[in-house]
Amino acid sequence: MLFACNHPVMGATSGANGWMAMWVAPRWGPQAEKAQGIMALTDVAIKNAKAREKPYKLGDAGGLFLLVQPSGGKLWRMKYRVDGREKKLGIGIYPDVSLADARKRRDDARELIAAGKDPSREKQRSKIRARTQAENTFTAIAAEYCNKRKRDGDKAWAAATATRSEYLLSLLDRSIGKMAINEIEPPDVLAAIRKIEGKGNLESARRTLQLASAVFRYAVATARLASDPTRDLRGALTAPTVTHYGAITDAKRVGELLRAIDGYDGLGLTKLALQLSPHVFVRPGELRHAEWNDIDLDGALWVIPAEKMKMRKAHHVPLSRQALAVLSEVRAVTGPSGYVFPSMRTRSRPMSENTINAALRRLGYASDEMTAHGFRAMASTLLNESGKWHPDAIERSLAHGDKDKVRAAYHRGQHWKERVEMAQWWSDYLDQLRKGADIVQFREREAV
Repeated sequence: MLFACNHPVMGATSGANGWMAMWVAPRWGPQAEKAQGIMALTDVAIKNAKAREKPYKLGDAGGLFLLVQPSGGKLWRMKYRVDGREKKLGIGIYPDVSLADARKRRDDARELIAAGKDPSREKQRSKIRARTQAENTFTAIAAEYCNKRKRDGDKAWAAATATRSEYLLSLLDRSIGKMAINEIEPPDVLAAIRKIEGKGNLESARRTLQLASAVFRYAVATARLASDPTRDLRGALTAPTVTHYGAITDAKRVGELLRAIDGYDGLGLTKLALQLSPHVFVRPGELRHAEWNDIDLDGALWVIPAEKMKMRKAHHVPLSRQALAVLSEVRAVTGPSGYVFPSMRTRSRPMSENTINAALRRLGYASDEMTAHGFRAMASTLLNESGKWHPDAIERSLAHGDKDKVRAAYHRGQHWKERVEMAQWWSDYLDQLRKGADIVQFREREAV
């Protein structure tokens, strides 16, 4: 290292401008080692260092040394001082950290010391930041958000909603899942969603973007993110065409469907699920997740717990004689506990969400003609057309929510008797349609 000097110094050399140049020994590095008489470590010396009964050190320059353990392990350490106190910094293990790498890390530590920082403290902070970043990836926070929504009191997700939401969010694992949530930018999210959209899954892409936004907003609410990066992406995706569930609502065609179901030659449990569906007209997910503990055959009542309902309120389903007959057959196969309609692979899981729809396709009904969800539209249409039942009783049977909580509570109790009578009338009417009897023309209901 050269410094300009205008005084004659022993051993100095004269510069072209008359100034004197004096060599000053640096504090560390190869020149320091030579100036101070320190023998710099070499790779050969390190490799030849043998274990002894006690640990010993092989010194390098600038406080760097190699600690040779009795076990044969070789650990890089650096000795330094901060505020007059001697401290040691772990730099790594040889040969994972080579001699050249150890010296580079020593020099980096020296720069921190020169800036007034403690290398050991900075190393600990880096570990904490790395651990925090690992805990705050998009996938980790998405899992945390989903767990919260499943336990969110009256607003908790239904089991089917939770399963679907977790699946959609998992589609982002490979793209942004491992990224720290505060490093994700709008283009990252858009590129990830576009991969889903590119496969033609427009509705899934739209819903996944909504869920991702909910995860980001949750991160904002828990002080791990400044703002939601998806807020400016609205309108960026292709809007899916709104389609309604295929449903048969013509009385004559309902009779044809019921006869087709009776002739179904697939799995017996699937046939029974098909036969029960029009009588209870619950949502497909509620039927699949039905458990024997929820059903009282003697009392002719099925109580669907709130956590299984879309509206997060328990739903009481009166069971007609026909519905009870089907359930009695099912109970002989899958009862007396567990799922009423378990998976074909394991009784610990419910029937697949595609089973009933696949059975309808097998019967020759396209998805725009009839779906598992279509049994609800079938019942709603024909019950309303009959003019025999109060619209609120029909809505209550369909478990449609009422925003007016007082009105909802009143109608739940007010229409129970009517709903029981309606359930039996409906099943009798389905039997009539199944037999192909002449279609009864309903009279318009008198004003109520």
